[in-house]
Amino acid sequence: MKAVVVTVLGGPEVLQLQQVEDPELKDGEVLIKVKAAALNRLDSFQRQGVFAPPPGSSPYPGLECSGIIEAIGKHVSRWKVGDQVCALLCGGGYAEKVAVPAGQVLPVPPGISLKDAATFPEVACTVWSTIFMMSRLSSGETLLIHGGSSGIGTFAIQMAKYWGARVFVTAGSEEKLAACKDLGADVCINYKTEDFVVRVKEETGGKGVDVILDSLGQAYFRRNLDSLNFDGRLFLIGTMSGSVTELDLRVVLSKRLTIQAAGLRVRSPENKAVIIREVEENVWPAIVAGKVKPVVYKHFPLSEAAEAHQLMETSQHIGKILLFP
Repeated sequence: MKAVVVTVLGGPEVLQLQQVEDPELKDGEVLIKVKAAALNRLDSFQRQGVFAPPPGSSPYPGLECSGIIEAIGKHVSRWKVGDQVCALLCGGGYAEKVAVPAGQVLPVPPGISLKDAATFPEVACTVWSTIFMMSRLSSGETLLIHGGSSGIGTFAIQMAKYWGARVFVTAGSEEKLAACKDLGADVCINYKTEDFVVRVKEETGGKGVDVILDSLGQAYFRRNLDSLNFDGRLFLIGTMSGSVTELDLRVVLSKRLTIQAAGLRVRSPENKAVIIREVEENVWPAIVAGKVKPVVYKHFPLSEAAEAHQLMETSQHIGKILLFP
């Protein structure tokens, strides 16, 4: 098969489409003929050598895909050859074929094209496991999403609105804020021209929001704590601005705050399977009902993975970028 190979660690230009061996199909896995793969920031970090693939996983980038099951391993009962599916991967999505544990596979939601389904697994599992499973966002609460126009952001806006929350977002341009507004965001803040802490306090009568989803880390840490309501929950899913900061525990104690963090890729297959089951039960109905839709900015052929990474790293996109084998 063909796959995108990280030839050496470095910039987007190191990504090259090469002929490689087909993946080995293990017990409990399915082999998917890939129709689309979606880009994620971790793919860029892997290419740069910031994060290596977990032991035993594919060396090729790609954390989510959609396609058609081509073969099934032993002890797989739910899926059959020919099923149209999407999947959460440990790696290997930038390829014509990928093997994945059966517990990390989801059916393509009715009404969604096979290729667009590739936009869902990583963001759905990230959003559901963080905002809902761990931070317990409930109807009537307020959520602040930093990077509202990102793949995770655009999905989180729609899912939180479906759940009955009031949604705040930050983004860096009026075009991105308008896109967030169209998806249902209630309060849209341009972080380049406004202080999001001030705006959050104004919009909540001085209380602050109940939950914050943040991938920046250091740059926003103290301001996030200032933006939280009593019993507020901050969830960190990245450290794009830095990973070292200072914490005044008095703020945490006085407001009874919870600070949580988690990554999806390093979770065990068993843990991922639990999240996948909850996503199918709780998120897929919102997609089927048309309340959560794929947001695709642009697609590239697999041979232009470098160009796709260049676009991702400009942060100009809104939603997801796809690769088509």
